[in-house]
Amino acid sequence: QVQLVESGGGLVQTGGSLKLSCTSSGTIFRITVMGWYRQVPGKQRELVATAESGGTTNYADSVKGRFTISRDNAKNTVSLQMNSLRPEDTAVYYCYLRQVRWPDTREHWGKGTLVTVSS
Repeated sequence: QVQLVESGGGLVQTGGSLKLSCTSSGTIFRITVMGWYRQVPGKQRELVATAESGGTTNYADSVKGRFTISRDNAKNTVSLQMNSLRPEDTAVYYCYLRQVRWPDTREHWGKGTLVTVSS
Protein backbone atom coordinates (compact mmCIF):
# COMPACT_ATOMS: atom_id res chain seq x y z
CA GLN A 1 0.00 0.00 0.00
CA VAL A 2 1.31 3.39 -1.01
CA GLN A 3 0.07 6.69 0.34
CA LEU A 4 0.64 10.01 -1.39
CA VAL A 5 -0.11 13.22 0.47
CA GLU A 6 -0.20 16.59 -1.29
CA SER A 7 0.20 19.96 0.35
CA GLY A 8 0.60 23.57 -0.70
CA GLY A 9 -2.64 24.29 -2.50
CA GLY A 10 -4.66 27.39 -1.84
CA LEU A 11 -5.98 30.66 -3.20
CA VAL A 12 -3.70 32.99 -5.13
CA GLN A 13 -4.17 35.97 -7.41
CA THR A 14 -3.37 35.96 -11.10
CA GLY A 15 0.37 36.22 -11.58
CA GLY A 16 1.14 34.76 -8.19
CA SER A 17 3.03 31.64 -7.20
CA LEU A 18 2.42 28.47 -5.27
CA LYS A 19 4.52 25.43 -4.51
CA LEU A 20 2.92 22.01 -4.24
CA SER A 21 4.63 19.17 -2.44
CA CYS A 22 3.93 15.46 -2.33
CA THR A 23 5.29 12.94 0.13
CA SER A 24 5.04 9.20 -0.28
CA SER A 25 4.96 6.39 2.25
CA GLY A 26 4.22 2.71 2.40
CA THR A 27 5.59 -0.19 0.43
CA ILE A 28 7.60 1.22 -2.45
CA PHE A 29 9.79 -0.80 -4.77
CA ARG A 30 11.23 0.91 -7.81
CA ILE A 31 9.67 4.23 -8.72
CA THR A 32 9.81 5.02 -12.41
CA VAL A 33 7.74 8.20 -12.57
CA MET A 34 6.46 10.82 -10.16
CA GLY A 35 4.44 13.79 -11.20
CA TRP A 36 1.37 15.97 -11.13
CA TYR A 37 -1.96 15.89 -12.86
CA ARG A 38 -4.91 18.23 -12.50
CA GLN A 39 -8.63 18.06 -12.97
CA VAL A 40 -11.43 20.55 -13.32
CA PRO A 41 -15.01 19.41 -12.59
CA GLY A 42 -16.59 18.00 -15.71
CA LYS A 43 -13.28 17.51 -17.49
CA GLN A 44 -10.77 14.70 -17.74
CA ARG A 45 -7.72 14.61 -15.55
CA GLU A 46 -4.78 16.01 -17.46
CA LEU A 47 -1.03 15.79 -17.17
CA VAL A 48 0.74 18.81 -15.73
CA ALA A 49 4.31 17.58 -15.31
CA THR A 50 6.19 14.35 -14.71
CA ALA A 51 9.72 13.46 -13.70
CA GLU A 52 11.26 10.12 -14.59
CA SER A 53 13.86 8.40 -12.49
CA GLY A 54 16.54 9.07 -15.07
CA GLY A 55 15.92 12.79 -14.84
CA THR A 56 13.71 13.34 -17.86
CA THR A 57 10.90 15.80 -17.26
CA ASN A 58 7.75 16.33 -19.24
CA TYR A 59 5.38 19.31 -19.15
CA ALA A 60 2.02 20.15 -20.57
CA ASP A 61 2.37 22.87 -23.19
CA SER A 62 0.12 25.15 -21.16
CA VAL A 63 2.53 25.23 -18.21
CA LYS A 64 5.92 25.20 -19.95
CA GLY A 65 8.07 28.06 -18.78
CA ARG A 66 5.85 28.72 -15.77
CA PHE A 67 5.91 25.49 -13.76
CA THR A 68 8.94 23.51 -12.59
CA ILE A 69 8.85 19.96 -11.29
CA SER A 70 11.51 18.64 -8.97
CA ARG A 71 11.94 15.24 -7.48
CA ASP A 72 13.97 13.89 -4.59
CA ASN A 73 14.72 10.28 -5.44
CA ALA A 74 16.20 9.57 -2.02
CA LYS A 75 13.10 10.76 -0.19
CA ASN A 76 10.56 9.71 -2.83
CA THR A 77 9.04 13.16 -2.89
CA VAL A 78 8.04 15.47 -5.70
CA SER A 79 7.19 19.15 -5.81
CA LEU A 80 5.78 21.57 -8.32
CA GLN A 81 6.75 25.23 -8.33
CA MET A 82 4.02 27.17 -10.08
CA ASN A 83 4.72 30.74 -11.18
CA SER A 84 2.75 33.27 -13.20
CA LEU A 85 -0.46 31.50 -12.31
CA ARG A 86 -3.55 32.08 -14.42
CA PRO A 87 -7.25 31.56 -13.70
CA GLU A 88 -7.20 28.60 -16.09
CA ASP A 89 -4.73 26.86 -13.77
CA THR A 90 -7.53 26.55 -11.22
CA ALA A 91 -8.03 22.83 -10.55
CA VAL A 92 -7.52 20.02 -8.11
CA TYR A 93 -3.91 18.90 -8.42
CA TYR A 94 -3.09 15.25 -7.88
CA CYS A 95 0.24 13.67 -7.07
CA TYR A 96 1.06 10.60 -9.15
CA LEU A 97 3.53 7.77 -8.68
CA ARG A 98 4.29 4.80 -10.90
CA GLN A 99 6.37 1.96 -9.57
CA VAL A 100 7.57 -1.37 -10.84
CA ARG A 101 7.80 -4.63 -9.00
CA TRP A 102 8.63 -6.82 -11.91
CA PRO A 103 6.62 -7.91 -13.79
CA ASP A 104 3.92 -5.62 -12.39
CA THR A 105 3.58 -1.88 -12.83
CA ARG A 106 1.39 -0.03 -10.38
CA GLU A 107 0.08 3.52 -10.35
CA HIS A 108 -0.87 5.47 -7.25
CA TRP A 109 -2.67 8.76 -6.72
CA GLY A 110 -2.98 11.24 -3.91
CA LYS A 111 -6.32 12.66 -2.84
CA GLY A 112 -5.60 16.02 -4.42
CA THR A 113 -5.09 19.60 -3.34
CA LEU A 114 -7.15 22.51 -4.63
CA VAL A 115 -5.48 25.42 -6.38
CA THR A 116 -7.65 28.45 -7.04
CA VAL A 117 -6.35 31.38 -9.06
CA SER A 118 -8.49 34.50 -8.85
CA SER A 119 -8.65 37.02 -11.65
